[in-house]
Amino acid sequence: MAEEQQNANIFQNLDALTADNGSATKDIGDIGLVSELQLALAAKAEEVTALNDKYLRLAAEFDNYKRLAQKDQRDQIRFGNEHLLKELLPVVDNLERAIKSSREGAGSDVLIQGVDLTLKQLTGALARFYVVPVETVGQPFDPATHQSVASVASETVPKQHVVDEFQRGYLLHDRILRAAMVSISSGRVDDI
Repeated sequence: MAEEQQNANIFQNLDALTADNGSATKDIGDIGLVSELQLALAAKAEEVTALNDKYLRLAAEFDNYKRLAQKDQRDQIRFGNEHLLKELLPVVDNLERAIKSSREGAGSDVLIQGVDLTLKQLTGALARFYVVPVETVGQPFDPATHQSVASVASETVPKQHVVDEFQRGYLLHDRILRAAMVSISSGRVDDI
């Protein structure tokens, strides 16, 4: 019986040893899993750092773009009329020549002719920028393009039509730039 007890003790010891070896194997597996997780964590940390750097560069590029766009917008506002003004400078030159010519004693006909040519040059420059005069005299009154400053009786012009123009109106493309100041017909004298 002593031998049976001894064998039983050996089996129990074997069970205990197996349990200890299983936990040792388990510890080795846990260490492998931990090192694997640490490697994955390190890789993810590196990826986050790279993405953060990329984000910071992109944010800096966007700030630079925004500054450049604002500068371009300021320049566009500041120098947007440059082409128009270059077109008007020859008109100023011609007006100065006309004034100089009239002071030097040239006849009034020469002055009138010079001013007339200058006006044609100016209206040509305006037309190149799509600024055209509003048709008025004889046209039906249109409150969108005409501003009535007087109402007069007329035998020749129908009622609610433009009789006379005091100040010319202008369109820029299809938009009214300035309304024409006009007088309109109130009809015949005997209709009033």
